[in-house]
Amino acid sequence: MSIRINPSILAADFVNMESALHSISSADLVHVDVMDNHFVPNLTFGPGMVGRIQDVSPIPLDVHLMIDDPERWAPGYAELGAFSVTFHAEATTNPVAVARRLREIGSRAGLALKPGTDVEPYLELLDEFDQVLVMTVEPGFGGQKFMPETMPKLRLLAETAARSGSDLWLQVDGGISEDTIAIAAEAGANTFVAGSSVFASDNPALQIETLRQTASRHTHDHASNR
Repeated sequence: MSIRINPSILAADFVNMESALHSISSADLVHVDVMDNHFVPNLTFGPGMVGRIQDVSPIPLDVHLMIDDPERWAPGYAELGAFSVTFHAEATTNPVAVARRLREIGSRAGLALKPGTDVEPYLELLDEFDQVLVMTVEPGFGGQKFMPETMPKLRLLAETAARSGSDLWLQVDGGISEDTIAIAAEAGANTFVAGSSVFASDNPALQIETLRQTASRHTHDHASNR
């Protein structure tokens, strides 16, 4: 199983963003949290800033939209060239239509679920998405504590994807450290957003590799649970 480490620039030095991006060039993607102060009580980047990050980043962008009305706004981030655009299930009544539009433009389409959101309504729709993001904290702020009670949802997604032979990326975001990445990998995650644990490190590149190796040691084949 491929393991992906996507550091979140929510924990980076915004004044020295280009330098911060180059410090994580050994990662797989850079996770960019877009918040609108409506869907979540915080405000971060808009299309202009994301476009500049796209221009200077040495690695592709994994954009996470914590915003209302993704039908209207999500396609614009795909048009900027983002490798992956993830929007929240709770913010739309037609997630399949949004995902198909993102794929049509050329981005991978991701669906995010808050900790309290049931996954069952989406299990039959997994082929419409390239990634499902299980939030392991309440969205809106970095530095929160990992919520282990979200792991049954992740495990169900992993088992469902394995039964269908899907190569779905299963992402976790929130409180990911050397300790919690092992828990999430064991539950089936293969794509990990890490903010503070990477950018607070004296050596972000070494921390990325440490997280990657830790996750690799704790993965197993969920197809065996068929």
